[in-house]
Amino acid sequence: MGIRTPWQAMTRPRYPLGPWPWRAAAYLGSGALVGAAACLVLAVLVLGSLLLVGLPFLLLAGVAVGALERRRLRLADLAPARDPHRLPEAPGLAAWLRRRAGERATWRELAYALLLATVLWPLDLLALAAGLGLPAVLLTTPLQLAADGHETKVVKAYLVTSYPQAFATAALGAVLLVLLAYPLGAVAGARAALARALLAPRASAPDGAIGEVIASRARLVDAFEAERRRIERDLHDGAQQRLVALTMTLGLARLDAPAGPLADQLARAHEQAGQVLAELRELIHGIRPQVLTDYGLGPALADAADRSAVPVDTDLDLPRLPEAVESAGYFAGCEALANVARHSGATRARLTARLTGGTLRLEVEDDGRGGADPARGSGLTGLADRLAVLDGTLTITSPPGGPTLLRAEIPCPSPTAPCASSSPRTASSSGKV
Repeated sequence: MGIRTPWQAMTRPRYPLGPWPWRAAAYLGSGALVGAAACLVLAVLVLGSLLLVGLPFLLLAGVAVGALERRRLRLADLAPARDPHRLPEAPGLAAWLRRRAGERATWRELAYALLLATVLWPLDLLALAAGLGLPAVLLTTPLQLAADGHETKVVKAYLVTSYPQAFATAALGAVLLVLLAYPLGAVAGARAALARALLAPRASAPDGAIGEVIASRARLVDAFEAERRRIERDLHDGAQQRLVALTMTLGLARLDAPAGPLADQLARAHEQAGQVLAELRELIHGIRPQVLTDYGLGPALADAADRSAVPVDTDLDLPRLPEAVESAGYFAGCEALANVARHSGATRARLTARLTGGTLRLEVEDDGRGGADPARGSGLTGLADRLAVLDGTLTITSPPGGPTLLRAEIPCPSPTAPCASSSPRTASSSGKV
């Protein structure tokens, strides 16, 4: 397992010679700068909030600090920091503010911003001064003596009057630089752990009745997937093979029949059997296409885009994901593309899929007429229900006149193995069924 934090790196013998002490110093130094800036900004906003003017901006400041700190966290913790916010249910600033004001994550970010602005950044600066500043001052003693010419006082306490003393002090600085790398890494690791706990908390393990509901829901999802595979296998190995045999028999009978009404009826029956066989194959493909099973969600969505009646640009970069997530993502993309073809009047669409921070994000956008509304009794409601089984969300932005953007988000904490993704294309969806 790779090293992820300074705490883990400190257990290795070559820690002082590696990059982690410098990463820790960069994390603490940037934290001091961000904290000082946050202190000035929040001081102004707190004064403004006393007049109820700065309250919305104070909330926005907490969200902004949280987003910046999650990015900065990569200096001291290589694990991605999950964004705890969800997308608003409707477009517009008002809907965004309502969603953010109702989320606990927003208030945790505001608390962290206040803590950073008042307590944490002075501690970061103190730790950086002790762990890196003091050894740096000692190391530069010969330069200080050369600049003065006669004597220099190191850290305002120790008088150096000769070069042997200066070089001995520099050697002490080098030793301290190595020794203080450990407490510096420990402080950076603690700061990173605190930031992760407040800004990107891991989902706690449920217990009691809620835990049983979630566990039973997971079992139902697995059972549905197993039943779908059984139906697909039975149709493929049973009904489809019988239809193929029936088609061949009708074709032979058609060839042997003399010209007349019987031959015409056999020809019609042969054509109808061929149509039924084609529809059955399409049905089997729709249950779970083989490309999804063999190659994963990226190639399966690329195949669906190729078969779309509306030209679709795709941008797909996905590893192999859990089976339930791949199925839900595939049917979300297919449903959105079908809506584009049926209802949007679009000339082009774009399909995008990414795995970001443990969440599969799939977007379908089209240049159609817009006006998609799940409340009108469309398949989008069923699609939202399908995603909700996996704790996913469906967001549709479709103003009259377009464009329409459908965004599906599905939690996916543990992708399996890498898989080849398709060539870039586009995302689109007319959110109307």
